[in-house]
Amino acid sequence: MRIEVTIAKTSPLPAGAIDALAGELSRRISHHFPENLGNVTVRYATANNLSVIGASKEDKERISEILQE
Repeated sequence: MRIEVTIAKTSPLPAGAIDALAGELSRRISHHFPENLGNVTVRYATANNLSVIGASKEDKERISEILQE
């Protein structure tokens, strides 16, 4: 499973926040999905978005809940 979170360029984060966010999301998601070892990418894009590839709809909903925590 591959998880990609995009953050709108219009809402820039402090330096190092992208890496910290990716690390924290990887930790939280691996707690619920142990088979997903750090496959979380966070980057800037034109809009906020969550993309989950290779997972069921229920898994994507659970990952979305984890992201909102």
